Amino acid sequence: MIYQLSKETVVDTTMEKAWRFISNPANLNLITPGDMRFTIITDLPERMYEGMLVQYLVRIPYIGEQPWLSELKHIVPGCSFVDIQLAGPYTLWHHYHGIEATAGKVRFVDRITYQVPFGVLGRIAHSLFIHSTLERIFNYREVRFHELLTESRD
Repeated sequence: MIYQLSKETVVDTTMEKAWRFISNPANLNLITPGDMRFTIITDLPERMYEGMLVQYLVRIPYIGEQPWLSELKHIVPGCSFVDIQLAGPYTLWHHYHGIEATAGKVRFVDRITYQVPFGVLGRIAHSLFIHSTLERIFNYREVRFHELLTESRD
């Protein structure tokens, strides 16, 4: 079974600041809950590029630490990109990241298409904790986007 998760967050910031933030792969550390013990293994440049590979370790609840390898693709500078899991805990992971100007603010758009392994057991695990864990991660990101990127209007 293939699942989808979509999240949109509107933040009072500029397109330039939003793109600068999401196009720097190291910032993923800043928007990932601490209990996931997210560790980037790859030496990263300040900005992503087409075909860039990013390797990291992430703690998966009930499973433990897992290696993950993503490729960054379909980069539209100032607008969007996709990360695709090449190796990791999911059978399929396709994550679209986008930003859009909206009423003087920026809308962050995340659309994830994913599939879990292990057939029926994977579907049960998805119902019991995978879906809620992903919701928690993306809710955390929403809070962090506001904390890190909201423009002061003094």
